[in-house]
Amino acid sequence: MDSIFSRRTALVIGGSGGIGKAISLALAREGAHIIVHGGSSQERLDQTLQDIQNIQGAAGITTADQCHRALLKPLKGPESVTELLEQVPKTDILVISFGPFLRKPLTQLEANDWDYMTKMNLAFPGALVSAYLDQMLSQQWGRILLFGGTNTESIRGFLTTTAYAAAKTGLGVLAKSVARIGGAVNVTCNVICPGMIDTEYLTEQDRRYAREKAPGGTLIASETIANMAVEILKQPHLNGALIPVDNGLVI
Repeated sequence: MDSIFSRRTALVIGGSGGIGKAISLALAREGAHIIVHGGSSQERLDQTLQDIQNIQGAAGITTADQCHRALLKPLKGPESVTELLEQVPKTDILVISFGPFLRKPLTQLEANDWDYMTKMNLAFPGALVSAYLDQMLSQQWGRILLFGGTNTESIRGFLTTTAYAAAKTGLGVLAKSVARIGGAVNVTCNVICPGMIDTEYLTEQDRRYAREKAPGGTLIASETIANMAVEILKQPHLNGALIPVDNGLVI
């Protein structure tokens, strides 16, 4: 397969389920070597690796360098970066499809809520990007894709998700900073801000809530986001962008 991702290594954080898995599979179809990180389920990781191998086998991608790996390691925050670097010292493509969610009124948020949300949704992605950025700049090629929250492509107020949204909004500063540094040497960093996505992680109550909020009551498939993610990663001139994929949802 002739693709810009052929023989490139892609590390997908949160890559064993939901949007992350869909992106792992989409990049596998493009011939990339996938390293899938998951934090809680060896079964999901094993199934994702099998699905990747099935896709590439059916597509005739059988080169020796397609030796995919799975990492089962719960993330603790920025301190997890050292462990990840020991296992994956280099990557060409970094996708962080991860970020714990918290819904709580602003007046009820406690110090540990703010600490956990910022640590996992901003400090960890920031530290991981910093760790891989220098080698991407040196090789003059790199792709970074981050995931914000719904409606976090600009600064705005939130009633019940303030800590989560504040941290996710900060990813825009990270992406634009990478773009300023890497734009001249084919290193890009962009942020997708998804709307109401249908994944296997939703409970029926979650799904009802999402449909009530989603324009037209229609949830967006993970595969739709993954296809867009691949197109974003292909573009050398799309850099530092915050891209809402939400059907115009406002919450």
